[in-house]
Order: sequence, then C-alpha cells, then structure tokens
Amino acid sequence: MIEEETVKKPNIVLINCDDLGYGDLGCYGSELNSTPHLDRLAEEGTRFTDFYMASPVCSPSRGAMMTGCYPPRIGFGKFHGGSAVLFPGHPSGLNPSEITLPQLLKEQGYATKIVGKWHCGDQPEFMPTRHGFDSYYGVPFSNDMGRQRGREDAPPLPLLRDGDVIQQQPDQTSLTERYVEESVRFLRDNQAKPFFLYLAHMHVHLPHYPPEHFLKQSRNGRYGGAVECIDWSVGAIRHELRELGLADDTLIIFTSDNGSRARDEGGSNAPLHGRKATTWEGGIRVPCIMNWPGTLPAGRTCSEMATAMDFLPTLAALAGAGTPEDRIIDGKDIRPLMFDEPGASSPHEAFFYYRKNNLEAIRAGKWKLFVSRDGEPVKELYDLENDIGETKNAAAEHPDTLRQLEAHAGKCREDIGDEVTGVTGANCRPAGHVDNAKALTEYDPNHPYIIAMYDLPGEPMAG
Repeated sequence: MIEEETVKKPNIVLINCDDLGYGDLGCYGSELNSTPHLDRLAEEGTRFTDFYMASPVCSPSRGAMMTGCYPPRIGFGKFHGGSAVLFPGHPSGLNPSEITLPQLLKEQGYATKIVGKWHCGDQPEFMPTRHGFDSYYGVPFSNDMGRQRGREDAPPLPLLRDGDVIQQQPDQTSLTERYVEESVRFLRDNQAKPFFLYLAHMHVHLPHYPPEHFLKQSRNGRYGGAVECIDWSVGAIRHELRELGLADDTLIIFTSDNGSRARDEGGSNAPLHGRKATTWEGGIRVPCIMNWPGTLPAGRTCSEMATAMDFLPTLAALAGAGTPEDRIIDGKDIRPLMFDEPGASSPHEAFFYYRKNNLEAIRAGKWKLFVSRDGEPVKELYDLENDIGETKNAAAEHPDTLRQLEAHAGKCREDIGDEVTGVTGANCRPAGHVDNAKALTEYDPNHPYIIAMYDLPGEPMAG
C-alpha cells in the first residue's frame, strides 16, 4: 500500500480537451498530427489505454469529472427540453449542493482556477466560482454556441472573468494563447502555495480556429492545426513550471471530455469503433496521460480500467482530503494504478455507459455488454481485449459472462436508473435549477463585434 507520509502533496494541473479523439496524438498512434510535447509527457510519465469519461458528450462528462459521479446520479443525464448538453441561458446547472474536486482541494489550502470551458451551467448559481474555484477566465460553454454564419440568431459568445462578461465574440484564433497566458500568470502568482489549475481547451470542437502558424505547419488541415496548438500549450506550461522550479512538485493530467466526432474534419478514434455522442468505445474512451517527475513511473503504459470520476477521490487523497461520506461517489482511488503498486488492478468491478439517462452498456474486465442503443434493447457482447474495434458479437458463445454483466446492469438500474427499461434510480440527486434564466449576452447591432465570427459556417451544436 501507499505510504502516504512519503508522498508529497502535489500541485495539480488538469488539462481537458474538447472532442479530442483516442487516435489524435502521436503517443496513441496518430501519424497525421504532430504532438511532440504530449509524446514527451507520455514518455516521461504514464499513458492510460483504458480510460473513460462518464459520458460521450461534454456537459455530463464535465459534471461527472468535477463530482466523481455518473451523470444521472447528479441530474446531468439530460437537460432542459431533453437536450444532451447545456445551452446558453438554460435554467439547469451543477447543483450548488454538490461537492466538487476544487472545493475539496481549496479546503486543503490550494489556490484553484479554471481557464477555458466550464459547461456545467451559465447562470450565476452554477458558475465555477460557486463550485470551489477562486477565479475563472474563459468561455462557459462550447465555442460554437455564439453567433456565426448560419447561427445569426444565437447570443454573442461571452468571454468571462469570474462572473463578468469582459468580451463578446472574441477572436478564437488567439483564444488558446490567451488561455495559456492566464494560466502562466496563475502559476506565477501561486508558486509559493499548492495550486490546482484546470485548463479546459476549446480545441478541437468545431468550428476550428487554429492560429495561422499551426495551420501552416499542419499535415492534417484545420483539425491538425488545432491539435498542434493544444500540444504547444502543454509545452508552454511545462516550460513555465520548470522555470519556476515546480516541475517535480506538479502532477499534470491530460485528457479529453469525450471522443472525436471522427467524421471528415480530421479527427480519429482509431483503433476504436464509433465516435462522440455514442457509447461505442470511440465515443467515451479517451486519451489520458499522467506525469509527475520523480514520483510517478516514467515510460509506462497502464491498461487497467480507470475513469475521470476517479479524479475526485484520488486527487483529494493526494492533497490530504477525504472523500465525502454523506453521499454516493462513483469514482475510486486509483493511486495504486498511478504509482504502479505490485498487483494493482482496476478498483472498478464494472463501468456503466450512459447516454442521457439510458443505460446502454456495461464493462467488467475485458467484456463489454450492450443492453440498449438509441432507446431500443439489444444484446451484444464484445471482448475488448481481443476485439478492440467491437466487430464480433460474442453473446451466443459466452452465456455465463452475459448473465454476469446483465446482473451488473440490474444493480445499476436500481441505483442510478434507466429510462429504456423505465426504472427510476433510488440514489439520484437533482441538478440545480433557477427560474427566469437568461443568456449572458444579447445581440446589439451597434456593438463592434469581431467580424471573424462569420468566417466559418456553423455546425450542429452537439456539446
């Protein structure tokens, strides 16, 4: 077991991308995108191969990551009007009664900041500064949820500092550089105390606005330029940590909120099947790299199952905090996996794939069972160890395994619920709700908006 007194309390930098796919990084097999900084982060740390978000779309996955809970448990399965994600001016958001990772870290003396995309509610009651973050700088939802060609009826995209709109329709080509500048300033201002920086990129969500330098050198069009911009940001932050003498004291975690759209924009979930918004592996299994020089093993690959819900209990424990005991937390402490303890295995007996409030699949060990898809019951069993692309339904050959996973599904339905079978979960909590919600911005024809908002066509808003 971990000798806690021998493990120092780390600074924590959590970097979360938007729609970055499993196959988009060089260290995960990409031959299209140049990611030298991330490849080095993996070479000097641990690369997880079986790491899951709790949802294949962004609001639920981010709410789950902050609370350590499956989305339906916290009322984040679906939102106003049946939407899969939150939109500007929605009356729902992360309930102020929820306990979040930044709250636990703040109680242990950490300075806490989020830079970038929040997407857990844009009303004042749901903002990051109400959920444990000392400060916030960024766009509170997806970068396509403002005005652009084909979307002229949308409210202007807001850039926030804490709860105040400081710019409308910012130039997105410069936004990542501004995010890095804000992050560097936070690191410098808090170098004498423990800190938690949550950098939530806008890339590679559509529309893609990579800076010209990255676009010119990309071998994969606008998408590759956006990936290379992410890679640069990681290099810039690591450089700053070294300059401050904090590299060995800082745990960096890099991941993505869900899989790539994997259509014709340049993204890839290879060798996984499926894409964002589905519960095939390509929608919900994502890259995850952890790096803590001198503390975590270097040059290592971990194939044990882990999830973003595990961040809350794991990082809280590293900071000296306990996991909340007055509510169910679905995440597990994965420090044994991180530290590569002898015989360490996944603490998850099973993982449950939800799409909205529908339980669609269960994974236990190497086996994955689909029980529904698009609201209809199915029965498909896949051996993820030998069939990572989910090509062969092995249900007929393994009836005992089928029954075991169906038993897991039954317990999950009783606990969290399942709209497909009409079961209401016994242990769910409501999302936050406010009356008279409104968008943070309103279009003003006399406002000097940046014309670049019309440069690229709008795309369907899918989180």
